[in-house]
This record gives sequence, structure tokens and C-alpha cells, in this order.
Amino acid sequence: MKMRRIMILVMLLAAVSTRGWAQTPRLNMLTPEEERVIVGKGTERPFSGKYYRFDGKGTYTCKRCGAALYRSDSKFDAGCGWPSFDDTVSGAVKQQPDADGQRVEITCAQCGGHLGHVFSGEGFTLKNTRHCVNSVSMNFVPDADATPKASTDTPGTERAIFAGGCFWGVEYYLRRVPGVIGTQVGYVGGQKENPSYQDVCRGDTGHAEAVEVVFDLTKTSFEQVARVFFETHDPTQVNR
Repeated sequence: MKMRRIMILVMLLAAVSTRGWAQTPRLNMLTPEEERVIVGKGTERPFSGKYYRFDGKGTYTCKRCGAALYRSDSKFDAGCGWPSFDDTVSGAVKQQPDADGQRVEITCAQCGGHLGHVFSGEGFTLKNTRHCVNSVSMNFVPDADATPKASTDTPGTERAIFAGGCFWGVEYYLRRVPGVIGTQVGYVGGQKENPSYQDVCRGDTGHAEAVEVVFDLTKTSFEQVARVFFETHDPTQVNR
């Protein structure tokens, strides 16, 4: 009887542990500067961020966990030196007073990563709200109809698809391989037809982030491209 109780307790603890693990967001690796801002609640220099004057159409996502934060149609130029938004993706951003009580901090609701601060009553837009966000805290996912596609129509080219965790990191290295003439990020596998970035971020579609690579066979080969792929990530680590 005692052994049976012990076994039941172990099973219950395992179930609780598994549920907690499944709900933990996947966290991307950060550079020292990203760590300083996102984890250490720092601030990048004004007018230095890559998204300050950026006007692409799409979704801004959390650099740390990939959660969708802001849509491009809520972005405006406040002249402050940082990207500004007057609205968020529903439920994506949390607000809390700074430790000194002087300002209101905004963080990613999914992973708690520091984004910046929120201000109200300035009159920049009809919503009268300004989310002042560090560029380094975000990635940008262009809308599908605004994303240039890699062409496979050119004679002497070949296409390959690679999946190795975050597709932005994979694409960063593969597009720099001599002979690669185009890349396109997307998804492979899964059950949902034409999933959106938000669909995949929920983690229940079964899709994997992937990169389509088109390369010139006179300048490189599949083996050379694949070698770079395996040299730039550890396939034995989860989500790496």
C-alpha cells in the first residue's frame, strides 16, 4: 500500500512538471547587447535602432521568445529616437511601474523580456498612447505579400529547404554563402494549411520554422550549403 502511494505521488509530480514545461516559452539565444537591454532592462542609444525609421508592413515580434507584439499599422514617428507604437497585439504586452516609480515599463507578456516604456497624454495619435520600444528587443516578420520570394526559374539553380530552430538565425548565415542567390523564410510539416506566424507561435500546429534557399550550381553546391547549415547550429539541442 505504501509503495502504491509513492508511485501515485511520483506520477502526479511528473504530470505537473510536464505541464509546466510545455507552457514554458522557447527562448532564443541573445547577444551581449540584447541581454543587456532585454534581461538587464537597459536602453539602446536613441536614433541608433534599426527599426526607428523602418516602415515595412508586417509584425514586430519579441527577440527573446518570438511572440507577436505590434503590427506595423500601429507604428508612428514620434521623433523620440526609438520605434513608437500606439497599440499592441491583444494581450501581448504587460505594463508595470519601474522600480523607482517614475515611468511605466512594458514587457513581453509571454517571456517577461524588457521592451521599453509606455507614455500617455502626449497627443501624437488619436489613441494618445506611445509605446517607446528598443529596436534590439524586437524582430520583424514581413507580411506574406510583402516578402520577396526566391526564384527557382533561373537555369542552373537548385532549391533546398533547411530547418534548424529560429528561421531568422538560419537565414542570416545561409544567405551569406557565396553562390546563394535568394532565401525565403516559412514553415514545413504541421497540420494547418497556410499557417500564420501567430499560429505557429502558439506551438500547436506541428510546423517547424524553415528557410528555402536557391543557389547557383556554378558557384556552390548542396553539400557546401548544407555544411554551413550544420556548422552554425547544434542539431542535438532542442530548438537550436
